[in-house]
Amino acid sequence: MRPTRAALVVAVTALTPALLFTTPAFAAAPAATAVTATVRSDMPVDEMTEAELRAAIADILAKNSGRAVVREADRALGGTVEDMRAFLETGYQKAQFEDDQVAIARILNGATENGDKAVIKGCNEALDAGTPEAARAFRETGYRLAQAEDDAVYIVHMLTDPNISDALRAAVNKVLDDGSPEALRYFRLTGQYEVNG
Repeated sequence: MRPTRAALVVAVTALTPALLFTTPAFAAAPAATAVTATVRSDMPVDEMTEAELRAAIADILAKNSGRAVVREADRALGGTVEDMRAFLETGYQKAQFEDDQVAIARILNGATENGDKAVIKGCNEALDAGTPEAARAFRETGYRLAQAEDDAVYIVHMLTDPNISDALRAAVNKVLDDGSPEALRYFRLTGQYEVNG
């Protein structure tokens, strides 16, 4: 692990309780759609009234709880009309990128603790790319698929236990036949412990 990445992981680990990220791992992350041309209507941002700018920022805040987005939106709302326009044109994307990077560092920390190799690889690739697009893509789809890969490996490994019960073997085979990321995640975290026998 690169020294800067290790420092980021250590910092995020220390700050995690304060970050208050409350979204579940597979919750749909808010889309980081570009707000550069329009918001709420076909009206360009530079033609919006102050009330329309405030409403557009309020819409973003209603869909996003990332600390950087909230911080920058609050700063824009407390500033001038030009500050609000600047937030909608570029500030939102920059703040969303910051939130995505923090979330990926948190995911990386958890994946490292769990030994989830596909998630670790995906996190590192997203962080190494260093672009808002790569970070958003990982959060929206890459993480879910990488976690499913790690969950499947974990579940298949259960079959190597010579003392596995018939009921657990049947449950493992059933979830592997399903193969959906949600089924694999549920089984790894909860379902395996609900099998009787």
